[in-house]
Amino acid sequence: MAAEIAKAEAFAAELARIAHDHKAEDVTVMDLRGISSVTDFVVICTGISARQMQALADRAVEYGKRIGERPYGVSGYDVAAWILIDFIDVVFHIFARPHREYYDLELLWGDAPRVEWRRSETA
Repeated sequence: MAAEIAKAEAFAAELARIAHDHKAEDVTVMDLRGISSVTDFVVICTGISARQMQALADRAVEYGKRIGERPYGVSGYDVAAWILIDFIDVVFHIFARPHREYYDLELLWGDAPRVEWRRSETA
C-alpha cells in the first residue's frame, strides 16, 4: 500500500513538473488522502490558452500511458475551459483562469496538505 501511495505521489509531482515545463501557471499538488474518497492526489494548474491547455493534456496522457497510468477519463478537452484527466489515484485539473477562480478547488480542499513537486536545484 505504501508503495502505491509513493507511486501516485511521484506521478502527481511529475504531472506538476510537466505542467510547469509547458508554461502552465500556479501549479499546485494537493494530498487528498483522508479528505476525499475519490482520489489520493490532485494536480491543479492554469493554462493561458485553449491550445496550450490541450497540448498539456495530450502530454500528460502520453506520459501516463508511457508509465502504465492510462486515464480512466478525460473531460472538457474540446472546450478547454476546464480539462479534467482522471488517473484514479491522481486527478489532473487544467483550468482557464476564470474557471479556476470560480471553482477555487484550493479553497474547497483548504485542509489538504500541499505536496512539494519542484526538483531541488542540486538534483
